[in-house]
Amino acid sequence: MRVKNAFSIFTLALILVVPACSKSDSSSSSPPTTVSHPPAKYVAGTCAQVPHPVPMLDGASCGALTVPLQRTKSGDKTITLAVATLPSKIQPPTKPPLVILTGGPGQDALASPPINDKIPLNTDRDVILMGQRGNLTSSIPMACPEIDKFAISRLGMVFFAKSTGDAYVQAVKECRDRLSPNVDFTAFNSVDSAYDLIDLRKALGIDKWDVFTHSYGTDLGLIYLRMDAPAINSIAFDGVTPPSVAALGWTWASAKEAFDNMTKACDAQPACKERYPDLAATFIRLVSELEQNPVTTTVGDTKVVIDGGKLLAWFTPVATHLPVDFPAQIDALDHGNPQPLAESMVMAFGNPDNIGMLAWGMTLSIWCREWVPFETPAETLKQANDAFPTFPDSVKAQGIQLPFLRDACAAWNVPKAPDSIRDITKSDIPSLVLSGSYDGQTGAVWGEYIAKNLSQSTVAVVPGVAHGVYAEPCGGEIIASFFDNPKKPDTSCENSTPLPAYSIPPAQ
Repeated sequence: MRVKNAFSIFTLALILVVPACSKSDSSSSSPPTTVSHPPAKYVAGTCAQVPHPVPMLDGASCGALTVPLQRTKSGDKTITLAVATLPSKIQPPTKPPLVILTGGPGQDALASPPINDKIPLNTDRDVILMGQRGNLTSSIPMACPEIDKFAISRLGMVFFAKSTGDAYVQAVKECRDRLSPNVDFTAFNSVDSAYDLIDLRKALGIDKWDVFTHSYGTDLGLIYLRMDAPAINSIAFDGVTPPSVAALGWTWASAKEAFDNMTKACDAQPACKERYPDLAATFIRLVSELEQNPVTTTVGDTKVVIDGGKLLAWFTPVATHLPVDFPAQIDALDHGNPQPLAESMVMAFGNPDNIGMLAWGMTLSIWCREWVPFETPAETLKQANDAFPTFPDSVKAQGIQLPFLRDACAAWNVPKAPDSIRDITKSDIPSLVLSGSYDGQTGAVWGEYIAKNLSQSTVAVVPGVAHGVYAEPCGGEIIASFFDNPKKPDTSCENSTPLPAYSIPPAQ
């Protein structure tokens, strides 16, 4: 555990990856001016329908919050957001309520609550879930099955080929054209979502509450913290996405950190080091070789093309979450057997059950308004070069997790957010900053980045864990301990959690 204070020092690696546009802070600006609207209204009722059963919602108290669609414009248009409260097991509750902000952007908190069901947070407090505007349970859902179907078909495409980018942009255009007659895309942004939280708190008669945030929810949480600080007892961040730097290039530092940690773990395990003595160098070489000469295979009826860009795109969310077989899959690929890796790609990226689950319309409205306009291609490339200087230019030219996003944003066509969206949040509210050492999506480097301005923060990095630390036993324990005692949480499992042991299959 490391308790941070206001005088924490930037690491050299962090200085190298933070773009110049992140120099503002919250003392110099404020959210956009709003116009007068009727107050938000909460009505108790039945629970919103979600695509798949969510057992933890059994017994929840549900309702709907109606808020202004556009707070910076006059008019009477509204949007309704689904709310579910998991009641405290102890009645009456002995602690303030806890509100949950989930990720994406575009994931729905009611459909996929970021809560470890083995370590319940509602023992002595109510836990509140609200589907953000534009998500599946809102009155204006912004799913884009066109993009989901493209993502499956991309398995058979060269990842960074122009034709792949063109197909992505076409799917984006089709979704926009379908939604645009009934949707004002500028209404779907982080500031309005933060105001929704303020309206929810007031409508429920809550003076102060605790806040848990995950992934994009940390981005929203940092903005919300600037807008409603007196109402927040404590706030936890899991998998940090800082609004002051989030764009295409910031993803490279996370991937490099996870890659270094995972390959060094192989070196530290004698059996892995003996079997795969050059794991890091092999992976880096394969990215270059496959980018020039892709490999094609099939998994069932699904065609899979493995090139350098796709190998890297696989590593970031898939290998980091399923690290045990990572060295063996890379070794098999290097020895002419792409099948194990292709099968894991299909499992992760080819599931038709995912079609319509993410509200891509909300995702793009935020990315294209609040992230992409604040970073130049040259800044993106610099951060790629800092992370993996020997990768081919075609790989480094794109954000590692966000390929062709600039092109997609040109098609989505939303205005740039006010510069204040990039403000750095400073706070002395008790905070937990939680990361996983294998998180290739929102690395621990970004937890350290926000913690330097959160003077009462506790920073914890759980070994061998990828994105979504809350789902692992140690992460769940730390989160529960923090909300029980925000000023002195028990983070001891950070030092006792072993790294996963890599599998060593029989030699062929």
